[in-house]
Amino acid sequence: MDTIDNELHEPILQSKPPTPETVSSELEDTLSNTEISNFSRLKSGTWIELKTLFRLAAPAVVVYLLNSVTSLSTQIFCGHLGNLELAAASLGNNGIQIFAYGLMLGMGSAVETLCGQAYGAHKFEMLEIYVQRSMILLMCTGVLVMFIYIFSKPLLLALGESSSIASAAAIFVYGLIPQIFAYAANFPIQKFLQAQSIVAPSSYISAATLSCAFTIELDCDLQTGLGIVGCGIDVELFMVDHSDCAVCVHIAIMICLEAWYYQILVLIAGLLQDAEIALDALSICMIVSGLFFMISVGAGHPKSAAFSVVIVTLSSSVIAVICAILVLVLRHVMSYAFTSGSTVAEAVSELSPFLAISIILNGIQPVLSGVAVGCGWQAFVASVNVGCYYIIGIPLGAVLGFYFDLGAKGIWSKMIGGTFIQTLILISFTFRTDWTKEVYKS
Repeated sequence: MDTIDNELHEPILQSKPPTPETVSSELEDTLSNTEISNFSRLKSGTWIELKTLFRLAAPAVVVYLLNSVTSLSTQIFCGHLGNLELAAASLGNNGIQIFAYGLMLGMGSAVETLCGQAYGAHKFEMLEIYVQRSMILLMCTGVLVMFIYIFSKPLLLALGESSSIASAAAIFVYGLIPQIFAYAANFPIQKFLQAQSIVAPSSYISAATLSCAFTIELDCDLQTGLGIVGCGIDVELFMVDHSDCAVCVHIAIMICLEAWYYQILVLIAGLLQDAEIALDALSICMIVSGLFFMISVGAGHPKSAAFSVVIVTLSSSVIAVICAILVLVLRHVMSYAFTSGSTVAEAVSELSPFLAISIILNGIQPVLSGVAVGCGWQAFVASVNVGCYYIIGIPLGAVLGFYFDLGAKGIWSKMIGGTFIQTLILISFTFRTDWTKEVYKS
């Protein structure tokens, strides 16, 4: 009878046993081995770290990329409906929807912290409680956020967006309303699994949803005539996006500040003279930047040790440089995947050098943010985000975009400026850290 009861309580998904201690010990032994030359220690340590990095990062990269491609396919279909539809989807997706995404992801990320602590302390009964509490909290938050979606048109008009784009964006956003509650269920479960190193289900679901989303978009947009609202509906149906209360609040603030920074960028672009073209060009560049950013995000989970930080940062930077070169090579043709408009293609081509710089910065910044989360520096990073993004970046973009009449290039420059200063501060802080002290703190 006891055997049957034990079988009934066996978990369906088996978490992977934690391995960082074994790997860290092997790396420490290699770096401390004075019987071999410095070069041999460096070579062996680098190989150990790279094997660990790519083994851990590969599943996360796959999940992030599949989810990003799902969103990308929606933008592609909107772009081929027309320039207005692409501009509206960009404003609705990046101007309105990302507010809910940043808020829900920030609040849902607390589950990863709490479940990670409970799992490490073998308090398995608390895992379910944390997930259920988070779902209830996010569902209640979703009800409040829903009103922003419902009144998105008057909100956009009050912010100075053009009437035609605001109306089309509102239609797109209405189709996204159920997505709010999908986030409320998805993020806690996703973080619950990640805290136990269970990543395979997310990969399988992401691959399946990409296939379903593409099929539904094709049917909604080209056969049923639902157009832009069809794009919005299919996203909310099929997209899978990816204890100390103070730590959880800091994580939420850090994520929200970063996500909303890009939201403000899109809203400012909608105030330019050629708002439709500016939004289209920015949308395409942000999609490409986000696609390559997902690679860095997936790899941005380094251990809190100096050698690991250096190796992961260098690896991510090399990948980012390759991606930036690819963007520059394809700058004249990549926009035609999203729209057939030659004016938009020309604007994207002009923005491509700025996009390449952003991709390189995004190869470094996610790694350092991962270090910050691992070391418990969330409050510090949140303060850095406020200063770099909102005190320096946004005013700089407004001045360059409107006063100096640089348009979308000026707005993108402010994003580069804010991210560049943030990256410099994080680099300085990271490499001045006493890692021995951090290890004892952990």
